[in-house]
Amino acid sequence: MTDTTAATRPDETGINTRKVFIKTYGCQMNVYDSQRMGDALARDGYEPTEVIEDADLVLLNTCHIRERAAEKIYSELGRIKLLKAEKAERGVEMRVAVAGCVAQAEGQEIIDRAPVVDLVIGPQTYHRLPEALARVARGDKVVETDYAVEDKFRHLPKVTAPQIRTRGVTAFLTVQEGCDKFCTFCVVPYTRGSEVSRPLAQIMGEARALAAAGVREVTLLGQNVNAWSGQDEAGRDIGLGGLLRALAEIPGFARLRYTTSHPRDMDDDLIAAHRDLPALMPYLHLPVQSGSDRILKAMNRRHTGADYLRLLDRIRQARPDIALSGDFIVGFPGETDADFEDTMKLVSEVRYASAFSFKYSARPGTPGATMDDHVDEAVKSERLQRLQALLREHQVDFAESLVGRDIDVLVEKPGRYPHQRVGRSPFLQPVVLDAAAGEIGDIVTVRIESTLPNSLLATGGAVPAAEARHRNAVPAEPIRKIA
Repeated sequence: MTDTTAATRPDETGINTRKVFIKTYGCQMNVYDSQRMGDALARDGYEPTEVIEDADLVLLNTCHIRERAAEKIYSELGRIKLLKAEKAERGVEMRVAVAGCVAQAEGQEIIDRAPVVDLVIGPQTYHRLPEALARVARGDKVVETDYAVEDKFRHLPKVTAPQIRTRGVTAFLTVQEGCDKFCTFCVVPYTRGSEVSRPLAQIMGEARALAAAGVREVTLLGQNVNAWSGQDEAGRDIGLGGLLRALAEIPGFARLRYTTSHPRDMDDDLIAAHRDLPALMPYLHLPVQSGSDRILKAMNRRHTGADYLRLLDRIRQARPDIALSGDFIVGFPGETDADFEDTMKLVSEVRYASAFSFKYSARPGTPGATMDDHVDEAVKSERLQRLQALLREHQVDFAESLVGRDIDVLVEKPGRYPHQRVGRSPFLQPVVLDAAAGEIGDIVTVRIESTLPNSLLATGGAVPAAEARHRNAVPAEPIRKIA
């Protein structure tokens, strides 16, 4: 075992243990990355802790998408500095690492500004984490942000069944990283690199391990996940639609999802997969960012509002019950009142089941940061309030449209009270249901009784016979799709 810290301490059994506290910021891919870093550290003798004061290693996995993201990290590091000093006074050593996209973007500057940090490691090099910590233990300050020539996934330890089981019956699985689109507002191409597709064999191996450990629903992740491409076992070129078909054949998986998609990469075969695969849930996150063609061009999105709406028509023809989610940026440089009204018109036409909306914030190093005609903050705020009010109205309407309907729910975890459990609808909404409806991991049919502010309330719910037979075993077939 590699010694990655200068000190360990015995637990109540007398065995030396080390504990790691991981704080994750940002997107689902960062959640996945944090899990895999935890896996790598577990192989090196670390146990996870949710109490930062107990940690021998504090790792911040950062996001660089939103404004002032880096400043939030430095503020957090200021608090950690006090904790590290307090522990040092008691003779206890604590290491501090910064990972993720802020680490990639700022590199050595993080250590220069916050000497409390011992290690800075980027999202493409975190498979080197144990070796980097070994260098820290020898007294070095380490910055690992050069893109690795080798494939990081090939060097990560295989996730074990006990690790998977601690994470529940749903899981993330990264299949694609990076972005070649170069939207003018976005730092991802600079922090995650070019688009790279993970090989099919690696994906299938990890997916089978997830299914064997009891995962019922898997979400495929990528900065542009629908840009994934690979070859099947026969050497034929396939895209994300083909990958989803392969995953749907794995015994145990009842539900498949993917995020985040780019409209330009939504091809015919992927749309057909939504029509053909019962396991592929009727929910799609497809960001548009703006309804104005002029702003879309300035953003380098390379599609128009009409292109986007025609694409949605094709998707809805293939899967009429699909729920749509989107991303919006208001106040991009040069956005006029007329441009913003075009966004409001597009939202009114699409009627999203859920959406994420933000004020534009200039990211250093992106073309948008150097553009003229930046929009006043007060104008941005007013537009965002109007947009969010409309989006919220549509979200409520969608939730209320489910009241009185019978839907299939994946039971995920205990509820707030002993008689409750919480599940997930096909449309990604939390559903509060009676504990008698089914065990965690079951997919049960329940009737939606009412809506809560951010969830649904269900009544009834007998476990379907086919599901009951397989409650303690891997089912042979995916659960039926929702009508």
